[in-house]
Amino acid sequence: MTDVPKQMRQLRSLVTADGELRLSIETVPTPVPGPGEVLVRMEAAPINPSDLGLLIATADVSKAKRDGDTVTAPIPPATMGGLTARVGESMPVGNEGCGIVVAAGDTPDAQALLGHLVSLVGGATYAEYRTVSTMFLMDLPDGTTAEQGASCFVNPLTALAMVETMRMEGHTALVHTAAASNLGQMLNRICLADGVQLVNIVRRPEQAAILREQGALIICDTSQPTFTQDLTAALTATGATIAFDAIGGGKLVSQILGCMEAAASANATEYSRYGSSVHKQAYIYGSLDRGPTELIRNFGFSWSISGFLLTPFLQKAGLEVMLRLRQRVIDELTTTFASHYTDNVSLADAIDPDIVRKYARQATGEKFLIRPTLG
Repeated sequence: MTDVPKQMRQLRSLVTADGELRLSIETVPTPVPGPGEVLVRMEAAPINPSDLGLLIATADVSKAKRDGDTVTAPIPPATMGGLTARVGESMPVGNEGCGIVVAAGDTPDAQALLGHLVSLVGGATYAEYRTVSTMFLMDLPDGTTAEQGASCFVNPLTALAMVETMRMEGHTALVHTAAASNLGQMLNRICLADGVQLVNIVRRPEQAAILREQGALIICDTSQPTFTQDLTAALTATGATIAFDAIGGGKLVSQILGCMEAAASANATEYSRYGSSVHKQAYIYGSLDRGPTELIRNFGFSWSISGFLLTPFLQKAGLEVMLRLRQRVIDELTTTFASHYTDNVSLADAIDPDIVRKYARQATGEKFLIRPTLG
């Protein structure tokens, strides 16, 4: 068993009553693993879009500044109402990560993991140490690096969950927005391997080029004047009637549903004032655009829009499905589910105002990895 310090550093995010975000590195007691738990020395933890809501709390990071050992940024009054429940609470951040098991509870399954490199999920991973139940980790194969194992849960399982949802709900092809993202690239590889027709929606030609180089078969670019026609043609060809949207705000979801309706109506044999009977489903799973979702009702009455999160899906799908998906991630960790990082930063660097502004952009092709053992 490795000697473990009694205290550790942990990144914290705090929202004040007067509308200010405060990011800091706090010294806190190192947790002790209980029965069925292990203590992991964190080696790497990614900054995913799903982390930014808690980490940045809608603050205007363009105005971020350092105040001693704390970074502060103003939170717009318009979004403070949604943060009331966390005002005054210093919250640990980080959904997932990877590290070495350095201590374990007294159960056999926990003891068997001592010294192993594991991937874990459950929050508070932007820290030097993290306790976690053995149910919420993956024991990684020999030879795996911490960088390879850092992103085993959020993006891989979300991408797999999208395909599983498509099948469970009786659809045969799917649509994905922000498709050149790290998750989008994984989804493209899954669909190519599984023979699933995927309509990739991007916002710029350079994003289309990234996917094209990776073998994507159908790409629609919202920046092109022919986007609506291109999307309708793609939906007519594939019959895709389910979409997963990472943007959230704006008119894109409405455009997708409208094009699905146009594709379905193209084969209609008679007119109906209620539109086609083909059900169209859109799931919003991200908030790259925090504005309102705008709907132009040109897609009939057979449609649905709802949110999509990984944890509720896994709860609904059940243990057998979850274990099957997790095993596939382990088996294809360095191929289908490989993640690539442009920046490695320490805990202290992660709250540097310039670096905060950079990772908050969520720019395609940029992905940050926090290395708690650095500096």
